[in-house]
Amino acid sequence: MIFRLLRLFALGIGLCYGAERPNVILVMTDDQGCGDFGFMGNDLIKTPELDAMVQRGAIWSEFYVSPVCSPTRACLMTGRYNHRTKCIDTYLGRSMMATDEYTLAEALRDTGYATGIFGKWHLGDNYPMRPSDQGFEYSFIHKGGGLGQPADPRDNASRYTDALLFENDREVETRGYCTDVFFGRSFSFMEKCRQDGKPFFVYLAPNAPHSPFHDVPVELYNKYKKVDFSGIMVGIKEGQRAIENDKLARIAAMITNIDDNMGKLFKRLDRMGVTENTIVIFLTDNGPNTRRYVGRFRGKKSELYEGGVRTPLLIQWPGGIKEGTKVKHSVAAHIDLMPTVLDACGVEGLPQNLDGRSILSQLKAPDTSMEERPIIIQYHRGDEISKYHSCMVRRGKWKLVHPSGTQRESFVGEPKWELYDLEKDPGEVDDLSVSHPDVVAELVAIYEAWYTDVSSERKDQPSPPYILIDKDKENPSVLTWQDMIEGTWRPNKVGFYKVDFVHDGRYDIRFEGAHQHKMDANKKWTAILQLGKKSYSAPFDPERKLAIFEALSIPAGKYTLKPKVVSDDGEEWSVYHTRILQR
Repeated sequence: MIFRLLRLFALGIGLCYGAERPNVILVMTDDQGCGDFGFMGNDLIKTPELDAMVQRGAIWSEFYVSPVCSPTRACLMTGRYNHRTKCIDTYLGRSMMATDEYTLAEALRDTGYATGIFGKWHLGDNYPMRPSDQGFEYSFIHKGGGLGQPADPRDNASRYTDALLFENDREVETRGYCTDVFFGRSFSFMEKCRQDGKPFFVYLAPNAPHSPFHDVPVELYNKYKKVDFSGIMVGIKEGQRAIENDKLARIAAMITNIDDNMGKLFKRLDRMGVTENTIVIFLTDNGPNTRRYVGRFRGKKSELYEGGVRTPLLIQWPGGIKEGTKVKHSVAAHIDLMPTVLDACGVEGLPQNLDGRSILSQLKAPDTSMEERPIIIQYHRGDEISKYHSCMVRRGKWKLVHPSGTQRESFVGEPKWELYDLEKDPGEVDDLSVSHPDVVAELVAIYEAWYTDVSSERKDQPSPPYILIDKDKENPSVLTWQDMIEGTWRPNKVGFYKVDFVHDGRYDIRFEGAHQHKMDANKKWTAILQLGKKSYSAPFDPERKLAIFEALSIPAGKYTLKPKVVSDDGEEWSVYHTRILQR
């Protein structure tokens, strides 16, 4: 409590409570590429509302994100490189952010803002890593990385329409297409804040246009499936073009649906009378989820080339930024949004451990320039960062990249660096590493210093963080494949969880099998729970895919929890969800 009061005091220094503070709406879409907009030259995917937003506000052209979602979200929420936060990857426990990170939501909440999240969090589904534990007073979200993924409730059946979602950590049924529902709930939240006289911070993070693509807005899909997308397909063989065209029609329907909702958002702000003093920020979390149009660039999601790590950053704030503002030749990134928002909201005394900086001064005066500094991006699979593996450094016009591939967990050997002059070669075609060894050496030295810094900050802390089993905070706790360590999203790969039982007690633990996989009902199946050094067994019903361990006496403490199901002939299956309820 004392620490929180000190933090509140520090953040409040210099804050002018006499003036009306701006509302903040941060919109970040999921897997929408930098070329999926009309204003970026895409004539096939229609985004008229966002095209108009560019004219009313500001666009920052050279803005970087990570090549996949969780790392971007960690950087966005903390103003720090994600490697400092323990959020390294997107699944298998590697997307759980360290619980002592101080978020943008916490900073704004502590200075009087109402805070709400709508859509995708992807930084931890269990206490103490949920949005409600990290500064959001109201949360309306899906779990894990998206609907149709293993964090979903078993009976959600991959629904984007009428999905089961989570309101303030309780499962609720909804009606309508998920993006429409997220925007609609955010409108209600904003209206209530306005009635209460409180400034609001809304984080709107729809899970579209992320896969799966089976459930998309029907009317828009019917229009787009008549469109020939062959002009924006990249590297698609002739026999796959019809399938790819249908996929792009579905993605386009999801994108235009987002744009439609942005139009509704702007109209709602007008009706509320708060447009002038509301900051609306729009960006994407990484490159596109298929090989498609990315303007002058190349690359896609998970890649370090520009198409995988660039997003247009749009900002509308009539009361603070001139319409038609264009920032063209300055480099910024996801780590800069937290300090920029806090700066715009008049919050001083910022945390001293931020990697990002406020870019507000250049948004207000785009013809000026800020001090040059490098941006470093690194991403690959695995529990830990691996030196030189799948990384890039951007400084000024130069970009150094080692595109070693993201699916391997580590890199061994000497890196084969590529160097590009992005002013002359935004498509990264002409590798200049041989002709400019001095520039390569300078940028490698920058990367090495950064790597030493970020990899050492939490060196002695467990990775990933422990999930706390605490009846006073979350009961039941539902452990899913999303956070299963050393598992996969296949039923025959068994992993484990790191859990910390806060209380001594008696617990009912349920195993719930994966709903999309069939089990041989003619075999005898046994559920086995390994908890630390102890092992428990119970019958497993292959039809209901269910086993129940009743009234287990478990002392408080840290454990490795490994759930599995074994057949009488030795076949082993993982457990989709493990539900822990303290009596």
